[in-house]
Formats: sequence, structure tokens, C-alpha cells
Amino acid sequence: MAFESLSEKFQRIIKKVRGQSRLTEANMDEMLKEVRIALLEADVNFKVVKQFVEDVKVKAIGAEVYTKLNPSQMVVKIVHDELTSLLGSEDSELHYENNKPTIIMLVGLQGTGKTTSAGKLANLMKKKLGKKVLLAAGDVYRPAAIDQLEQIGNQIGVPVLSFRDGTSPVDIAIKAKEKAYNEHFDVLIIDTAGRLQIDEPLMKELNDISDKVSPTEVLLLVDAMSGQDAINVANTFNSQLHLSGIIMSKLDGDARGGAALSIKHLTGLPIKFAGTGEKLSDLDVFHPDRMADRILGMGDVVTLVEKVQEEIDEKEARKEAAKMMDGRFTLDDLVKQMKRIQKMGSLGGLMKLIPGMPTISEEQREKGEQEMRTMEAIVNSMTQEEREHPEILKNSRKVRIARGSGKTNADINRMLKKYEQMKEMMKQLQQYKKTGRMPPGMNFPGMGMM
Repeated sequence: MAFESLSEKFQRIIKKVRGQSRLTEANMDEMLKEVRIALLEADVNFKVVKQFVEDVKVKAIGAEVYTKLNPSQMVVKIVHDELTSLLGSEDSELHYENNKPTIIMLVGLQGTGKTTSAGKLANLMKKKLGKKVLLAAGDVYRPAAIDQLEQIGNQIGVPVLSFRDGTSPVDIAIKAKEKAYNEHFDVLIIDTAGRLQIDEPLMKELNDISDKVSPTEVLLLVDAMSGQDAINVANTFNSQLHLSGIIMSKLDGDARGGAALSIKHLTGLPIKFAGTGEKLSDLDVFHPDRMADRILGMGDVVTLVEKVQEEIDEKEARKEAAKMMDGRFTLDDLVKQMKRIQKMGSLGGLMKLIPGMPTISEEQREKGEQEMRTMEAIVNSMTQEEREHPEILKNSRKVRIARGSGKTNADINRMLKKYEQMKEMMKQLQQYKKTGRMPPGMNFPGMGMM
């Protein structure tokens, strides 16, 4: 995940600050030196790093943190505010038109995942924001791009306007705009052609489209893995197209995060959306303050709650929670809960949203997710009676289940032991509710190996 290394370093720096009884100019300089190194190692542009460190120091002096007996909270707040400002502050919101379609023109170099991102954006606007969306396939030079956008449109239930008869991208954009107006769409997203590198014909075509349809937003797709090259690409596109914002893809990868932390300061363009995975649901509205929370190890409870609300029916959740707390849940209930967790994202990604949760390695994450897949395969090979009454599982039944699931008797025994431990812990949790303290050794499926 992008920012992972930076986040770990910032958390160590903050922990060290919290250990100081009083902040002096000497230990403040030492802290800022460590911050500077951490940002540079994260591939943040050196000009941005210099300005960031200066701003933090000036605000720390202005807030008179040196005179405080416990200055750590003040320092954390200043660093948090500066990170939020660096990432875009409140400028990241998309502008929607009133009483007419919002036209979004998506541009970028070839190979950055632009067509997939167009589909992700349409999916987000339809499902999360309740918008009526139209997609337009403007990349006529790659038939595969038209096929891909049509497949994505079918998958998410969004219509795609496409032509294979030699219609020019400019005419496609004009026809798409007419359709969006005539059929009262809320949003039109135009997927444009890209190139391996920026050239004059590409820019002329994009400018012609922009002139004819007057887009509300012109969004550039950049790859977080491209590092500081993303800044050069953004500046070049912006100088000719007047971009309104950035979609930063692959923020779930092992990019160091430097591009995301540098791009707003150096180009003036806010990040408006962030790609966080390969699924069509893996695109989020970019919230600078929430990302600053994550970088500083504060979690992101708001995003976690939003993910839960999207995937879980509240009434059903209350009913199932009551069963779990009483220790009455079945193996069916257990699999249902695991599927919900999987729909919300990876274990590692979800844990990052919870304040105070430890960082887990890629190996630990994979082990946890493999454990959930093993449980699901085993339960799916059981009869309904066995799922509801696992105590009837004798050796002959386990042999049949192992054969059906491709697992071993030992796998089944481990799963049943974990299931019984969960039931017991849920009963203990009922007793601990009044004290407000969690039982020791709490261990949920998928996290047992972490």
C-alpha cells in the first residue's frame, strides 16, 4: 500500500516526540530532520519537502509549542494539517452541474488504466452517489478499448455510446453530449485515446473534444507507481488542456506515495479520486484529511463506517450480532460474515482504517485471507445439518468433507477449533461489555495467523 513505509516512519517520529516532556528547539530540529528524511525516502519532491518542513517549524513556533508541558498533541496536529494541505485540503471535491449533465473528460497516457478507471468512476457515481451515468468510448484507435468499455458497462449496468464505423472521437463526444442532454443523464464520462507519450496530434484531438463539449471536469489519470514522472505528465497536459483534477491509480500498490504528496503543490491540481485495487468498486473519492490520518497512523474510521454501510444491512447486522454475542451463530453465519469482510476489501486495507491496529506484512495478510478461503471451502462442502450442528462431525463425515473441499482432516479440525474458540470468546465478550475492556487473546477468523 502506498505511504506504508512513510506511515511507519512518521509513527516512530511521533512516538519519540510523545516521549519528550518538553519540546525544545534542539529536539524540534531533530524531529524535523527525521521528517525530512522520511519524506525524501518516500520520493516526495525535494522542493515540497523543504517547504513542508519550513511550514511545520514556523507554525510550531507560532503556536508556542515550546512553552507547553506536553507539546506532542500540538505537533501532531500541525503535521496533520500540513499533510492535509499538501494533499489538497478541501479542493478535492468534484463539481456537479445543476439542471444539466455534468461532463467529465478522462485523459491520460496509454497504459495507465484509463478505460478501467472510466468504468470505476461510472460505477462509483451510480452506486454511491445515485447518478444516472452515460459512458462514451472515445478511444477509436484501439478496438479492444471499445470492447473493454462495453463489457464494463454491461457489468455495472451503465450504457455505453460507441461507434465502429469510422466516426471521429470529436463527433462521438458531440453525439454523447446530445444523448446525455436528450435522455436526462446526470453524468457523461468520455473515455479518450491515449498515447505512449504526449504528442501534438493527441493534444489537438483532446482540445477539439474539449472545445466542442465544454466539459465540467477534465481529469487526468496518473499512475502512482510512476513517481515524479507523474508531475511532468500532469504539467504538460495541464498547460494545454486546463485540467481540473487528478485520478491517482494504483494507490494500493507498493508506490512510495511521493507523487500523491507532491502533485498538488507542484501542479496546483487536486487529487479527486484514488484507485485502490483492481475491482470496479476499488475507486474512492479522495479525502486529503482522511489520508493524512492514515499516514500518521490514526486510522480512518469514517471510511470504514462508509464501507460497512455500503455492504451491510443494518437490521440483519443487528440480528446476527445478537446471535454472535450469545454464542448461537452457526458455521453458515461465520461464512456470511467472512464474505462481507472480503467485499469491503483486503484485511490489510481494513486494518489500516482502524486506529491503533498494527501494520501487517504482505505474508501475514495472505495467510489471513487464505485462512478465510479455507474455511469457506470446508463449510461449502458440508450439508445444512452439519453447518448448523458441527458436533455431529465424526471421522467419516470429515473424510467426505475433506475430499469435497480439497482440504485435509487437519484443516477441518483447525477450523472447528477456531469456530468453538470464537463462540466462547463471544460469550466472554458479553460479560466484558459492562467493564468496557476486551477479553484477552481475542482472535477472529482471518486474523489468527497475524
